[in-house]
Amino acid sequence: MGKITGFLEYERLEEQHEDPQARRQHYREFTLRLADEEAKIQGARCMDCGTPFCMHGCPVDNIIPDFNDLVYRQDWRRAIETLHSTNNFPEFTGRVCPAPCEEACVLRINEDPVGIKSIEHAIIDKAWDSGWVAPRPAPRKTGRKVAIVGSGPAGLACAQQLARAGHAVTVYEKNDRIGGLLRYGIPDFKLEKRVIDRRLEQMRAEGVEFRGGVHVGEQLPDRGIANDARVSVAPGALLADFDAIVLCAGAEVPRDLPVPGRELQGVHFAMEFLPLQNKRVAGDKGVAELRADGRHVIVIGGGDTGSDCVGTSNRHGAASVTQFELLPMPPQVERNPVWPYWPTRLRTSSSHEEGVERDWSIATKALVGSGGRVARLKAVRLAWKEGKPVEIPGSEFEIPADLVLLAMGFVSPVPSLLREFGVQQDARGNVLADTDGARAYATSVKKVFAAGDMRRGQSLVVWAIREGRQCARAVDEYLMGSSGLPR
Repeated sequence: MGKITGFLEYERLEEQHEDPQARRQHYREFTLRLADEEAKIQGARCMDCGTPFCMHGCPVDNIIPDFNDLVYRQDWRRAIETLHSTNNFPEFTGRVCPAPCEEACVLRINEDPVGIKSIEHAIIDKAWDSGWVAPRPAPRKTGRKVAIVGSGPAGLACAQQLARAGHAVTVYEKNDRIGGLLRYGIPDFKLEKRVIDRRLEQMRAEGVEFRGGVHVGEQLPDRGIANDARVSVAPGALLADFDAIVLCAGAEVPRDLPVPGRELQGVHFAMEFLPLQNKRVAGDKGVAELRADGRHVIVIGGGDTGSDCVGTSNRHGAASVTQFELLPMPPQVERNPVWPYWPTRLRTSSSHEEGVERDWSIATKALVGSGGRVARLKAVRLAWKEGKPVEIPGSEFEIPADLVLLAMGFVSPVPSLLREFGVQQDARGNVLADTDGARAYATSVKKVFAAGDMRRGQSLVVWAIREGRQCARAVDEYLMGSSGLPR
C-alpha cells in the first residue's frame, strides 16, 4: 500500500493549526487540511502490513489502506468513493473523531502512526470543493414510511441510508436546527456548522424530511437538556402513522454533582452553556447571557465536553479557567502500550493549549455562595487505592469560582421518552436492543428500533454513525424482507 518504503522515508506530518492565542479571538475552525502533496506523502507511509489493524480499530470499518493508497496515487475521486462506501459523514469524523484507527496502526508499535484522520479530512474536503458529493436519490420508492427521533450522527446516518433504499424518512428534532450534538454540543471552532448544513441539503435532495422544533413525547426533558420545541407529538401518533420508528435521541441526561451549594446561581451543566454560544455564532438574537466574561471558571470533568467548555470560556474572556478531574492523572507515554487497543494516556486538546490549569484526583466537597451566587469551590485531593478514591487528610483547599460548569458525562437517555414508547431498558437505563441476529437493533416494542448513544450509552460520533448505518439495514430488512444496504 502506498510506497513500499514510505514509512521508512517520511515522517508523520500534522495538520497546520492557527496559533493558540490568535484562535482564541474567533469561533472559526483553525485546522487546515493537508495540501494534495502533503496528503500524498502521508498516504505513502501506509505499510503493506498484511493485517490492517487500523480497520479493526475503526468502528465504521473504513477501508483505510485502500484510500491511503489512492491518495498516494492522487486518485482522489476513487478515494472519496471508497471512503463514502463505509462512512456517510467523513467530514464529521475527519474533524472530531479521536482516531482509534491511528492507535491501531501497525506503525504505532514503535513509530508515529499514519495520519489517517488527516488523510480522511483531506479527501472529503477536496470532494466537496470538487463537486463530487452529490445527492443519490433512490431510483424507486417503496411506499414505506420511517420516523427517526433525533438528528445526531446516528439519526442522520440511519436516515440517509433508509432514504437511499427508497423509504420515506422523516427526522424529528426537538431543537430549532438539525444536527443534535453535532449542532449544539460541539463548538464551531471544532466543527463549523456550514459543514452540517451542506450535508443536510444533500439529504433533503435525497428525500429526507426534517422537522425541527418538534418534541417527541408528552413530558418535557429536565434541566440540562436543550429543548427548543414549539410543538409536541405523542409516541402513539408516530406508532400509528409510520411503518417503523428509530430512536436515535442520544444519551442526554447529564451526571449531576450532589454537593452543598449545587442550587447556587452560576452552577450549570455544560449543555446549558455550550449550545448558547453556538446559537450566538449562528446569529440568533436574544440568547441567554450565560457567559464566562471576566469570571473565574471551574470546569468539573476532564473529557471532551470539559475541553469544549475550556475553549469556549477562553474565547469569552474568562479571568481564569481551571479544570478538575476526579480520576488520577493518566500516564504520559509516547507509544501505545496496549496496541492495537485504545490506550489510557494523557491527552492535551487544542483547547488546553489555549490556556487552562488542569488538576487531577480532585473531589468537590461544596460550593460556597455570596448573595445567592457561587463564589468559591471547596475541594479535597484524593489518593487512589485499589481503584477506589480516598481523601488525603489535610489536603482540603478553596478556589475562587464565579462560574462552575459540570461536564462529568451523560448517564442515560431521557427516561420519560423510553417509558412513553414502552421499550425495555438495560441496567444503565439505555434502550435494550442487540446489534446482531434476526432482531438487530429492534426494541421490545414492535416496529421500534434504537441506535447510537440511546442504545449503547455515551460514546463517539464514529460509533453513532456505525450504529445508524447498521440499524438502517435492520429496518430495511424488517420492512422489505431483505436489504441491499451495507452493514
